[in-house]
Amino acid sequence: MPTATDADTADLLTRGDLTPLARIADSSNGALLCEVSGGTASLLAIYKPVSAERPLWDYPDGTLAGRERAAYLVSAAGGFGVVPPTVLRDGPHGLGSVQVWVGDPAEEPELVVAVTRAQEVPDGWRIVLRGETELGERVVVSHADEPAVRTTAVLDALLNNSDRKGGHLVRVEDGVRGFDHGVSLGVEPKLRTVLWGWAGEEVPEADLARVEDALGRLRAGPVADELAGLLTAAEIRALRGRGDRLVRSRTHPSPQPGWPSIPWPAM
Repeated sequence: MPTATDADTADLLTRGDLTPLARIADSSNGALLCEVSGGTASLLAIYKPVSAERPLWDYPDGTLAGRERAAYLVSAAGGFGVVPPTVLRDGPHGLGSVQVWVGDPAEEPELVVAVTRAQEVPDGWRIVLRGETELGERVVVSHADEPAVRTTAVLDALLNNSDRKGGHLVRVEDGVRGFDHGVSLGVEPKLRTVLWGWAGEEVPEADLARVEDALGRLRAGPVADELAGLLTAAEIRALRGRGDRLVRSRTHPSPQPGWPSIPWPAM
């Protein structure tokens, strides 16, 4: 469940004054960098208003912000610690998700996924894709082989994340944080990710325990109650079903035919 610090952050995100500072230029859904302030406290956050969501063929209109909040609830319920505190609230452009910004916007984040030439793959990283640049140069996509990244892969499988780009994952002092979960938690299997390095391998016990913890809180209690207002009954059943299958199979999923397994662009 959320720590006291997470709870305090979520309270500030919910109650604080939301002041837009800049638009995120590469966002497809009108995301804004904002300052959230209240009393003597302030922080930076990303505000994604429902009014700026781009219609998608495979997700109901106006639901992406709610899915951002739902992804945080699932991550927190299982103790995954991947999704930063995220709330759903009114802002300058109406209802939207507000998620705490991780890191310094003026500094380049440390990513756990990279696109490099084959001979430049960091030691111990797992290669998941080989391809070519527009100029015909051979490159590979690889990711770090470490517990925090693996935990993220398990959470993505639980969330049915269909857009896990490499640029959505950054390393922080206590692990890895992941962003952009608006296109997740659908009913149909459509896992699309750059974290395929453990496909078919056994899920670590610690991550299975996280899935089981999340499942327990998805069945009854405040998390289950709030999710019922964010997702459809079918989406909640599918979420529980994915968790049950992970626990039974004890295996990381593998790419399946009929749906692209890698997002585009990969980063």
